[in-house]
Amino acid sequence: MKHLLILLLIPLALVLPVHRAQAQAQELEQLALDLEKLSQLKSILKEMYTGYQILTGGYNTVKDLAKGNFNLHSAYLNSLLAVSPTIRQYVRVADIISAQATLMAECKSARSTFQGSGQFSADELNHLVSVYGNLVDKSLNNIDELTTVLTDNSLRMSDAERLTAIDHIYDDMQQKLSFLRSFNNRTGTLAAQRVHGIQDNASLQQLFQP
Repeated sequence: MKHLLILLLIPLALVLPVHRAQAQAQELEQLALDLEKLSQLKSILKEMYTGYQILTGGYNTVKDLAKGNFNLHSAYLNSLLAVSPTIRQYVRVADIISAQATLMAECKSARSTFQGSGQFSADELNHLVSVYGNLVDKSLNNIDELTTVLTDNSLRMSDAERLTAIDHIYDDMQQKLSFLRSFNNRTGTLAAQRVHGIQDNASLQQLFQP
């Protein structure tokens, strides 16, 4: 029996190392696979980190550029609020102020002359006063516009735009002055005709609408 047991154990003893070797080989193979996967995972993580750095750097670059552009844009807009000395010294500025003063003086003089002529009815004189008052009010609006154009922090305009605005105000003021003089000439002619007894059925209100 003892010999039989020994004979049975001998093959088992030979088989166990083989199974152990196979098991160890499988473990080593699995370990090698795990190491390979770990290496691949590390490589993937490295690439992801590199991509993140590039993305972050790009975002920061874009953000800095956007901030820089915003600062430049703000500086440009702020510069448009400032009125340069060249604009303030533009010859049309003095011309506008002079024209407004002339218009007021001529309105006052003509009103006084026509009221004292005795050639116009009360209604006609009221019409004269209305025309002169309207012209003076509009000329003062021109001065207000000019003041706004020449005042810092009032309008965002380039120098070219300010010059254009001033030219427009100047032209408008000249038109008012031209209308006033034409109106006064026609009114003076009508007064002279009435002094000399020339029949004229046309009324002042019909001929000279403001």
